[in-house]
Amino acid sequence: MINDYEKNNQVILKGTCASQPVFSHSVMGEGFYEFTFAVPRLSNEIDYLPITISERLIPQIKKLNKEFGILGQLRSYNKLENNRSRLLLTVFAREIVPADTISDSNRITLTGYVCKEPIYRTTPFGREITDILVAVNRAYNKSDYLPCIAWGRNARYAGDLAVSEKIDIVGRIQSRQYQKKMDGDNVVTKTAYEVSISLISSSCEEDEIVENNETAEYQSFNEVEEDFVTNKTANIN
Repeated sequence: MINDYEKNNQVILKGTCASQPVFSHSVMGEGFYEFTFAVPRLSNEIDYLPITISERLIPQIKKLNKEFGILGQLRSYNKLENNRSRLLLTVFAREIVPADTISDSNRITLTGYVCKEPIYRTTPFGREITDILVAVNRAYNKSDYLPCIAWGRNARYAGDLAVSEKIDIVGRIQSRQYQKKMDGDNVVTKTAYEVSISLISSSCEEDEIVENNETAEYQSFNEVEEDFVTNKTANIN
């Protein structure tokens, strides 16, 4: 049975494992693993997405063919790095299903709240883009803080959204690489994850954002990066 918090955040993915599951952490005796999931786009490009999965679901992956489906939620958690809290993303797998039961290879639906002023800009080629950070409530008084990006007409609409406004989003989770200059002349390639919006609308309901005391100081949308570690202290299940 899907509760209201699960309805706020629903992910459907279809693809293949791009890495073997690696132990991450345990909660109340249940082990959780992480792996990278390769999800193809219509353009033949591939999104490589981080997945967190319970040990009890891993045998189901082995029973299926190479391609399979994941039903779950996009979650955020914090990791302390160089005395700074970093916001990282993962898809928390709730179910593993046969690939032929899924029609959408990459779909996410969210209901949440604008928690920072949207950033509207245009590219050198004149393409309109708006970055939005959306807070999505979940159980146990927690929230997930998810970076979303809108294009074109959606970007113009999203650019006028007010902080704390409740919105509904349909889109896809995408990965992209970028280069970041470190100390000296060192440049490293990192991976960012975000929700690419296809549909966005404002909700008329007036609820409050669930406060999350573990919210990271969100420096920029490029700060969300792939960083698999073991023995994380954050509880992301």
